[in-house]
Amino acid sequence: MTTTDELIPSGETSSFRSNPEKLAQFTLSRRDPGYVECARAVRKIERGREAGAADAMLSELSKASGIALDARNSAIGSVVCAYRPGDGSAREQAASCQRVLGGWANIAVDYATKRYRSNLVNWGMLPLTAEQGVIDSLDAGDKIILPGIAQALQELKESIEAVIVKQDGTVTKATLSLSGLSEGERDIILAGCLINYYAKS
Repeated sequence: MTTTDELIPSGETSSFRSNPEKLAQFTLSRRDPGYVECARAVRKIERGREAGAADAMLSELSKASGIALDARNSAIGSVVCAYRPGDGSAREQAASCQRVLGGWANIAVDYATKRYRSNLVNWGMLPLTAEQGVIDSLDAGDKIILPGIAQALQELKESIEAVIVKQDGTVTKATLSLSGLSEGERDIILAGCLINYYAKS
């Protein structure tokens, strides 16, 4: 169980509620002190990709996985894996701070509260689920590729076959579930967040 207070602590962060970047520096600080630095490093790579910089990570992943990854049609982000995240308060920052740091998804056995799961969707992140064995097999630093994820969302698919490139170069596959996502929730994620979704309406 990963509580919202572990995802983003309450007490010491109260003075930063109006500064998303400073607030985000406390994300998962009680569970994984190295998370913020790693997430920011991944976010820097994604910002470079958006600016048109050649990306070595995508090139390496393409070679390792055998999947042609095009920088123009790919996105790079961090992922939080937990058995049952979101227990406790409905604190929106438990999700928004991950997004500020470049988060794209959570992978869980299930979600402790509907509110936390909804907050992930509203911030444009995928609330994926998987068998516990899949989560147990993942280590910090592994690369998870979701080929055709946008199309899978558009076609209302219930699952996607993820390709996992381990730190030692080993490649495995795992089924991640998209079940429970309504068509509206899928549209929000595809739009990038709830604000973008309403802006397009």
